Amino acid sequence: MSREPILSLQNTQLKRLIRLRERRERLRDGVYLIEGARELSRALSAGVPIETVYTCPELFSSGAHTLPWADLPTTELGRAAFEKVSLREGPDGVLALARWEARPLPEPPEQATVLVLDGLEKPGNVGALLRTADGAGAHATLLVGDGLDLGNPNLIRASQGSVFTQPTAVLPGQDALDWLRARQFTLLACTPQATRTYWDAPLAGRVALLLGTEHAGLGSFWQAAADVQVSIPMRGAADSLNVATAGALVLYEALRQRASLGGP
Repeated sequence: MSREPILSLQNTQLKRLIRLRERRERLRDGVYLIEGARELSRALSAGVPIETVYTCPELFSSGAHTLPWADLPTTELGRAAFEKVSLREGPDGVLALARWEARPLPEPPEQATVLVLDGLEKPGNVGALLRTADGAGAHATLLVGDGLDLGNPNLIRASQGSVFTQPTAVLPGQDALDWLRARQFTLLACTPQATRTYWDAPLAGRVALLLGTEHAGLGSFWQAAADVQVSIPMRGAADSLNVATAGALVLYEALRQRASLGGP
């Protein structure tokens, strides 16, 4: 740990951390920020490469005291400096600078659910879906689209660190389709036009759940590729659900069906 805490709001390290709020800066430098004791704990458990941990002991939560960072480069920030960098109300005094590192997708077992997100860009929705996919035991999540940024601080926060524990890849649509077809996944498109409800569809085995954006729905590429199309019944005046809610329903139905067959 550095001997003297950084107190000046004009410090060059501090200015760099603030610049990393912008996606172009993260992409240019190949690094991103992880804020929060829970999120950093899960990143460390997943083996995410960490360059520096920035701390403010005055703000520590109970979870911050138990983080295993003894062997990591650590720099202390004064309270004003930490709050200048933080994007959270009530920060817990833990922030890390991490390096980008692509991780290969693991090979799927015979009972495997993969979530495919087509064109989603809102970090809150993507983060929530990663958290749900992790909770529902999904094998992996494939993110298709140019606007996705796994280093977005709001995505990391919404996922509560599941972005590090859920195997995830950002890739072009054709590459995602090739990966799924090579492993004999059944492609199930979630679309309001379908007449079959999601709980009536077979979701055990190797199944990829395809979800599109709330405003445009699933793209034509994936609609054409789908083997099965399903919908979520709507009984009230609302004609659609938030995509994170829709994803949760289908992911947990897949978990129920896998469990009924003795799967994970």
